[in-house]
Amino acid sequence: MAELKTKLNDASVDDFLNSVSDEKKRQDSFKILELMKEVTGEEPKMWGTSIIGFGSYHYKYASGREADWFLTGFSPRKQSITLYIMSGFDQYDDLLGKLGKYTTGKACLYVKKAEDVDFEVLRELVKQSVEHMIATNP
Repeated sequence: MAELKTKLNDASVDDFLNSVSDEKKRQDSFKILELMKEVTGEEPKMWGTSIIGFGSYHYKYASGREADWFLTGFSPRKQSITLYIMSGFDQYDDLLGKLGKYTTGKACLYVKKAEDVDFEVLRELVKQSVEHMIATNP
């Protein structure tokens, strides 16, 4: 079985965020950092070289593969800021309808800039996702 490349490590979150060259994206990232710290009550940790994660859970696939992963997190990418909503989006239609301008992948919420989304709605989305992950991954 291949080993995960994205692992929890001791790299500095502040150093990573301060290295983001786009000033607006860097400012937005620090705003998201604070939101996720408040919602989760967890300190941010680096996962791999470019993901900031909060908390963790252990999962096991039917195949027997198992690992630890973060409950929620984000990464300032070139095109957008990627927020990891690990529970997916199926149960959040009402919140997504109020969120603002974004796109999604399976568990990724892509936001170009912070002012494109309602931060109170984002806070609730992150909160509900984290609660779901904790409840379903004891």
